[in-house]
Amino acid sequence: MTNDVVLRDVTTTDLPILFEQQLDEAANYMAAFTAREPADRDAFMAHWVRILGNDAIIKQVIIVDGQVAGNIGCFEEFGEPNIGYWIGKQFWGKGIATKALTAFLLHITVRPLFARAAKDNVASLRVLQKCGFTITGEDTGFAYARGMEIGEYILQLGANDEG
Repeated sequence: MTNDVVLRDVTTTDLPILFEQQLDEAANYMAAFTAREPADRDAFMAHWVRILGNDAIIKQVIIVDGQVAGNIGCFEEFGEPNIGYWIGKQFWGKGIATKALTAFLLHITVRPLFARAAKDNVASLRVLQKCGFTITGEDTGFAYARGMEIGEYILQLGANDEG
């Protein structure tokens, strides 16, 4: 495996793979802010049909050595542009998230750009910080994967007219 990372638009043929990746309990716990019922295939597919039909959302799959390794996107949340990503567990710890986010940010030029991560999601925080995001705030939210309110960091890339 070379861990070469390629991004391309998400297609409906990617959805079964993305569904399987998000079923992993450890990944759900780490991400924390997940679907209410990750095992509900119909809800997952309906959610992604809405995403695919929304041209305001930039959504790409992460391809590593010909395999779908996860997805990455840019969307509006709380009135601000945000990014989010999901990496299949078998691809963790190989620098893939950092490579994918670095490539994605070359095409997402809006600044400031925001991201959120559970306070204890050290791996995701490290990826975001390697890519230039800084912690600018804190919040709490209900994490379905944990069944409780947890703390999260708000991160920002660029400020006002900065790049």
